[in-house]
Amino acid sequence: MTLSENALKILQRRYLNRGESGNIIETPEGMFIRVAKTVSSAERQYNSSPEDWEKKFYTLMADLKFLPNSPTLMNAGKEMGQLAACFVLPVDDSMKSIFDTLKNAALILQSGGGTGFSFSRLRPKADIVRSTGGVASGPVSFMRIYNTATEVIKQGGARRGANMGILRVDHPDILDFIKIKRSEGELTNFNISVSVTDSFMDALKNDEEYELINPRTKTVIGKIKAKIVFDAMVESAWETGDPGVVFIDRINKANPTPHIGNIESTNPCGEQPLLPYEACVLGSINISKYVRQRVSSPQSTVNNIKQQINFESLSEDIKTSVRFLDNCIDVNKYPISAIEEMHKGNRKIGLGVMGWADMLILLGIPYNHKKAFRLARNMMKYIRDTARQASVELAEERGRFPNFKGSVYDAPGMPRVRNATTTTIAPTGTLSIIADCSSGIEPLFALAYKRLILDSELYEINKYFFEIAQNRGFYSDELREKVTAKGYLRGIKEVPNEIKRLFKTAIEIPPEDHIEMQACFQEYTDNAVSKTINMPYRSKKEDVAKAFLFAYEKGCKGITIFRYGTAKKGTLVRFSDTD
Repeated sequence: MTLSENALKILQRRYLNRGESGNIIETPEGMFIRVAKTVSSAERQYNSSPEDWEKKFYTLMADLKFLPNSPTLMNAGKEMGQLAACFVLPVDDSMKSIFDTLKNAALILQSGGGTGFSFSRLRPKADIVRSTGGVASGPVSFMRIYNTATEVIKQGGARRGANMGILRVDHPDILDFIKIKRSEGELTNFNISVSVTDSFMDALKNDEEYELINPRTKTVIGKIKAKIVFDAMVESAWETGDPGVVFIDRINKANPTPHIGNIESTNPCGEQPLLPYEACVLGSINISKYVRQRVSSPQSTVNNIKQQINFESLSEDIKTSVRFLDNCIDVNKYPISAIEEMHKGNRKIGLGVMGWADMLILLGIPYNHKKAFRLARNMMKYIRDTARQASVELAEERGRFPNFKGSVYDAPGMPRVRNATTTTIAPTGTLSIIADCSSGIEPLFALAYKRLILDSELYEINKYFFEIAQNRGFYSDELREKVTAKGYLRGIKEVPNEIKRLFKTAIEIPPEDHIEMQACFQEYTDNAVSKTINMPYRSKKEDVAKAFLFAYEKGCKGITIFRYGTAKKGTLVRFSDTD
């Protein structure tokens, strides 16, 4: 096993076992053995041999072809034993529910999981509180309490606490919610998103008003122009990166178990819509590992590209990964019994990818070329179909998920699956560092940059560019200095134009192409896609508005924009650290 210097730093800082004195007592190989042994132990429940699968799971991880979400690497085989990354908890309109949920969230955050909440059921500020004769303080005030608690909990947790806070667009306090992060230091442990309905989008399109509804009484308390609210969303996102948008009706149309309940929220990065008390365990395949050989120039045909991907090996590893993730559900030590019941009832898993930008570079395809979009659809369709077939085979061996009857799969012609969902595109912030590949489906952030993760400074330099520069004969120490200083190739004359196109960074790619890539993957993803729509600092509010509308038009389940240079100090950046 060959690990990069940065991978070793991250593993030592966060993942490897420590003794009583705080000294590291585990090697990276030992970590993968610990995880493989724990996850393969589920095989005994199904009269299968754990030893055979332990070896397969270990090899898959040690080869850096697949990695499960961080809590699995951190907690498998330990007393904590909590393996899932994504949770959603309900927040009902009572003081008991609000603080019971906060307690449950504390247990999840302590274990390294991320929590999502919809605060849409809470009565608006200044509404009546009959039990006391007072007035309600509204959802935003309780979000501040959750934020403060997270600040305390994360000090002793496995990693930085992360929350998603969501409010429906028809909640009377929606404007306060939208504007909250314009103030310095507000909700620094939250990403926030507006839950946007199709009726709101229709009202916006027709320049009409829409109704605001008191969730306590379910009555209409007023109307407001959709454009006023939309413009506020755009301005806040332009200024701070928050709020994002989730298209909640579209999400619920894809809800595989509507008979169990409606989806109200997602995990912190938005890629995992979940029912209240539901969890999901994620894992990502490093698809750059399946390129047979690097192309000599960025001039390949589509047919050649397909031949250069080892689909046979990929298929086998997808099936092993699906089994791994399904096993995690059985060996997981759940912090709350209600979550265990929901997760084992629907058995949701989320297999995704990382190394997408690297794969494109190895194949000689620029990130925002039409060939890249075509390959994204084909690739994700192959992964989804293979993962779903693996779930069907598991169902034949182990049984369908308990809530199958009444689900969308309980119909003629639908697959008899083990898992209500099988695919999710996560951000893979730290996993991609361990695997030494590009994160999720994001383009290259920069060719050289410094990143800070839990007080660890990591210097990232793109290995592929300098390798090409040497092979093509335009490498020099001066070039290395220029690229390291700038982080991108624009304006560097000695670099050929086709290489500049191949190594475009996130900021150089138009927002509509970011969204197009997200939509390509979303088309064949059961859950949702974590993708940051990067914008230059000079971008205008109109650009943000266009991005929101284009994401809705293209079929995305949500959108997050980030304009460079605008994040407030302490802001939780969505793509950084919640895989």
